[in-house]
Amino acid sequence: MADGFLSQLTGSFAIHADGNPTVAMIEAAYRHAGLGWRYLNCEVAPEAIGDAVRGARAMGWQGFNCSLPHKISVMQHLDGLTETAEVMGAVNTVVGRDGLYVGDNTDGKGFVESLRTVVDPVGKAALILGAGGAARAIALELALSGASWIGIASRTAERGQGLVERIRSSSRACAELIPWQGTLAVPPGVQIVVNATPQGMYPNVGQALDLAVDSLGPSIVVADVILNPLTTRLLHDAERMGCVTLNGIGMLARQGAVIVKAWTGVSIDAAIFTAALLGAMGQSAETESA
Repeated sequence: MADGFLSQLTGSFAIHADGNPTVAMIEAAYRHAGLGWRYLNCEVAPEAIGDAVRGARAMGWQGFNCSLPHKISVMQHLDGLTETAEVMGAVNTVVGRDGLYVGDNTDGKGFVESLRTVVDPVGKAALILGAGGAARAIALELALSGASWIGIASRTAERGQGLVERIRSSSRACAELIPWQGTLAVPPGVQIVVNATPQGMYPNVGQALDLAVDSLGPSIVVADVILNPLTTRLLHDAERMGCVTLNGIGMLARQGAVIVKAWTGVSIDAAIFTAALLGAMGQSAETESA
C-alpha cells in the first residue's frame, strides 16, 4: 500500500516503450485491488540497461519488466535468477526480495496458457520463429508442456543450435534447428507456428516476415507474441490461408496476473488485465483471439 504520498514503484525497461500498453494493464490491476502502486514505461537503450537497473535500485523500485532487447542482457545486472529463468536463459520480470533483484521468466507460461484456449500443445509439432529471449521461453515451455517436436527457425545458427540443445537437455521433446536463409517454408507436419521475433511490431506495423505464406494451411495454428498491433501482417496472412490465429493479448494478460502477484502478493483475475489491455487499444473482449 502507499505510505502517505509515497507510491511503490514498478515499471518496464524496453525500446519503443511508447507502443507498450502494459502500463494500462498493470495500473488498472493496481486500482482494482486498491493498491497505491505505480507502473512506469521507460525507454531504455540496449547499452543503458545496467544504468536503468542501478537507477531502479536507487529509487527503491519493487520490481520491473524487461522487454526486447533486454531479456538476456539484464541478467548480468541482477542478484540471482529463479530456476525457471535459469532454464529459459532469459528474464522478463524482476522481483525485489529482501533488497535483492531476482530475475524470473513468465513468457512461456503465459503463452502456453493462452495457446490452450485454441489448441492443446500435447503431442503437437511446433515451429518457433526466432531464437531470442521470448523464443527460448516459449519453446522450452511448449516442450515441457508435452509438445513432441520443436523446430527453431533462426538466422543465427549458433544461437538457434544453443536453444535446440537446451530443449533436448530439459525435456523429452525432439528439437531441430531450421536454418532461416531467404524465405522460410513451414515444414510439413507442423501444427503450431509461433512468431517470437519483433518483425511487424509497432512502429513497423506493415513489416512482413520472410515466410512463405503459401506453406501455411487450415490445419495450422499461427500465434504472434506481438501485442501492438493486435493483428500483425503475419496474422492477416494466416487468416487468409484459413489458419486459426492467436494474438499476444492472452499471453500478456496471463503474465500480468502472475507478475502482479509476485510483486504485491495480491491475486487478481486475469480478466481484469485482458479488459484493461483491450480497452487501452480500443478493442472489445471478442478480439482476444485474432
